[in-house]
Amino acid sequence: MREMLEQLREIAGQCAGTPVWSLSNPDLIDALHTVHDAQQMLAATTLHLIREIEGRNLPIAQDAASTAVWLREQLHVSINTARRTVDLAKTLDQRPTLDTALSSGAINVEQAHIVAKTVHDLADEASPDMVDLAEKALIAEFADWEPAILRKAAERILAHVAPEVADEADRRAAERDEKRAQRTRAFTLTNNGDGRFRVTGWLDAEAAAIVNAALDPLCKPDLERTPAQRRADALVEVCRLALRTEQLPDNGGDRPQVVVTVPFDVVRKELGQGQLDTGETLSPQRVRRLACDAHILPIVLGGQGQILDVGQQRRLFTGPLRRALVARDGGCAFPGCDRPPQWCNGHHIRHWTDGGDTALNNGVLLCGYHHRLIHRGEWEVRMADDGRPEFIPPPYVDSERRPRRNIYHRRT
Repeated sequence: MREMLEQLREIAGQCAGTPVWSLSNPDLIDALHTVHDAQQMLAATTLHLIREIEGRNLPIAQDAASTAVWLREQLHVSINTARRTVDLAKTLDQRPTLDTALSSGAINVEQAHIVAKTVHDLADEASPDMVDLAEKALIAEFADWEPAILRKAAERILAHVAPEVADEADRRAAERDEKRAQRTRAFTLTNNGDGRFRVTGWLDAEAAAIVNAALDPLCKPDLERTPAQRRADALVEVCRLALRTEQLPDNGGDRPQVVVTVPFDVVRKELGQGQLDTGETLSPQRVRRLACDAHILPIVLGGQGQILDVGQQRRLFTGPLRRALVARDGGCAFPGCDRPPQWCNGHHIRHWTDGGDTALNNGVLLCGYHHRLIHRGEWEVRMADDGRPEFIPPPYVDSERRPRRNIYHRRT
């Protein structure tokens, strides 16, 4: 197979470098379909490889937290893409009909995701025979439909293949939807990369009513803001009110708080541009506005961004010392990990029981998984000359044991 894959890579490179201007219109369209079909077949091959890799526990053997995390590092894809790919690989392993359809180019990857989700959801509503029948019908009768229409057909596929039980299924639809809404509730805050953050999520009817009740009093109409802007401002105000209370639980060893690292020009006696502990920047004007209603924790930075001094030193990595770890590491410092500081604990590089100090130059933030991994002793962590942690992998990960760093929380 390795020889075939090398030939495939060579042929693909030749195709990519071949001019297409000389093709006639029919040939151009035919070439598009041919290449697209080949992409779907190769996607099936990729999924087969991923399933075999997971079956052999290769990601865990290389100290990855999961197959999806390992795949993200290997293929440089987003974690969401990696998770969806791993899920589809598992489904193909269990659904030979779907596997064959994708491997032959009868359906594409996007359609395969829809069929996979449909058969998964139908498992709670219909017998295995009916699920198989629905899968075959979606592939045989609706494969020529684009995903949006295929998704609508999938929602009514039971009425198509088993009308005698569809009425009963419809009767239970309200109850099923309510359970699904509760099970799939979600809230995401995504950095758009241009100074904006996208808020998305799902709520059930009861939760939505509670949120509306809290936001409505703060959404009164005015001439300066659109309705959408008023709702956005109301959400922030509700969270600001919550932060002012003492009812929220501790988060990673500290009370919930907004942390901003700000350089201070001693000569000019003025604040510079601030940086949140999530890595985003704030203008000096916004920093001053936050400082009007905040407890100030001074962190003195050196010329290269090294933390030179911070509050008082304590036995545990809490309070000012933890804030220093967050300011320096930004989250779990282990290479390839993107878990935020709230999920992390401070780890003594030289163990406290061996006389190691609870100090910034002897501490590193680690999530639970990588904290346990470090204590196994195969990976080493040390402080580099620039005052930042770096990790030495075991020989089975890198025979040359070259130092690695986390790039997900890197600060400018």
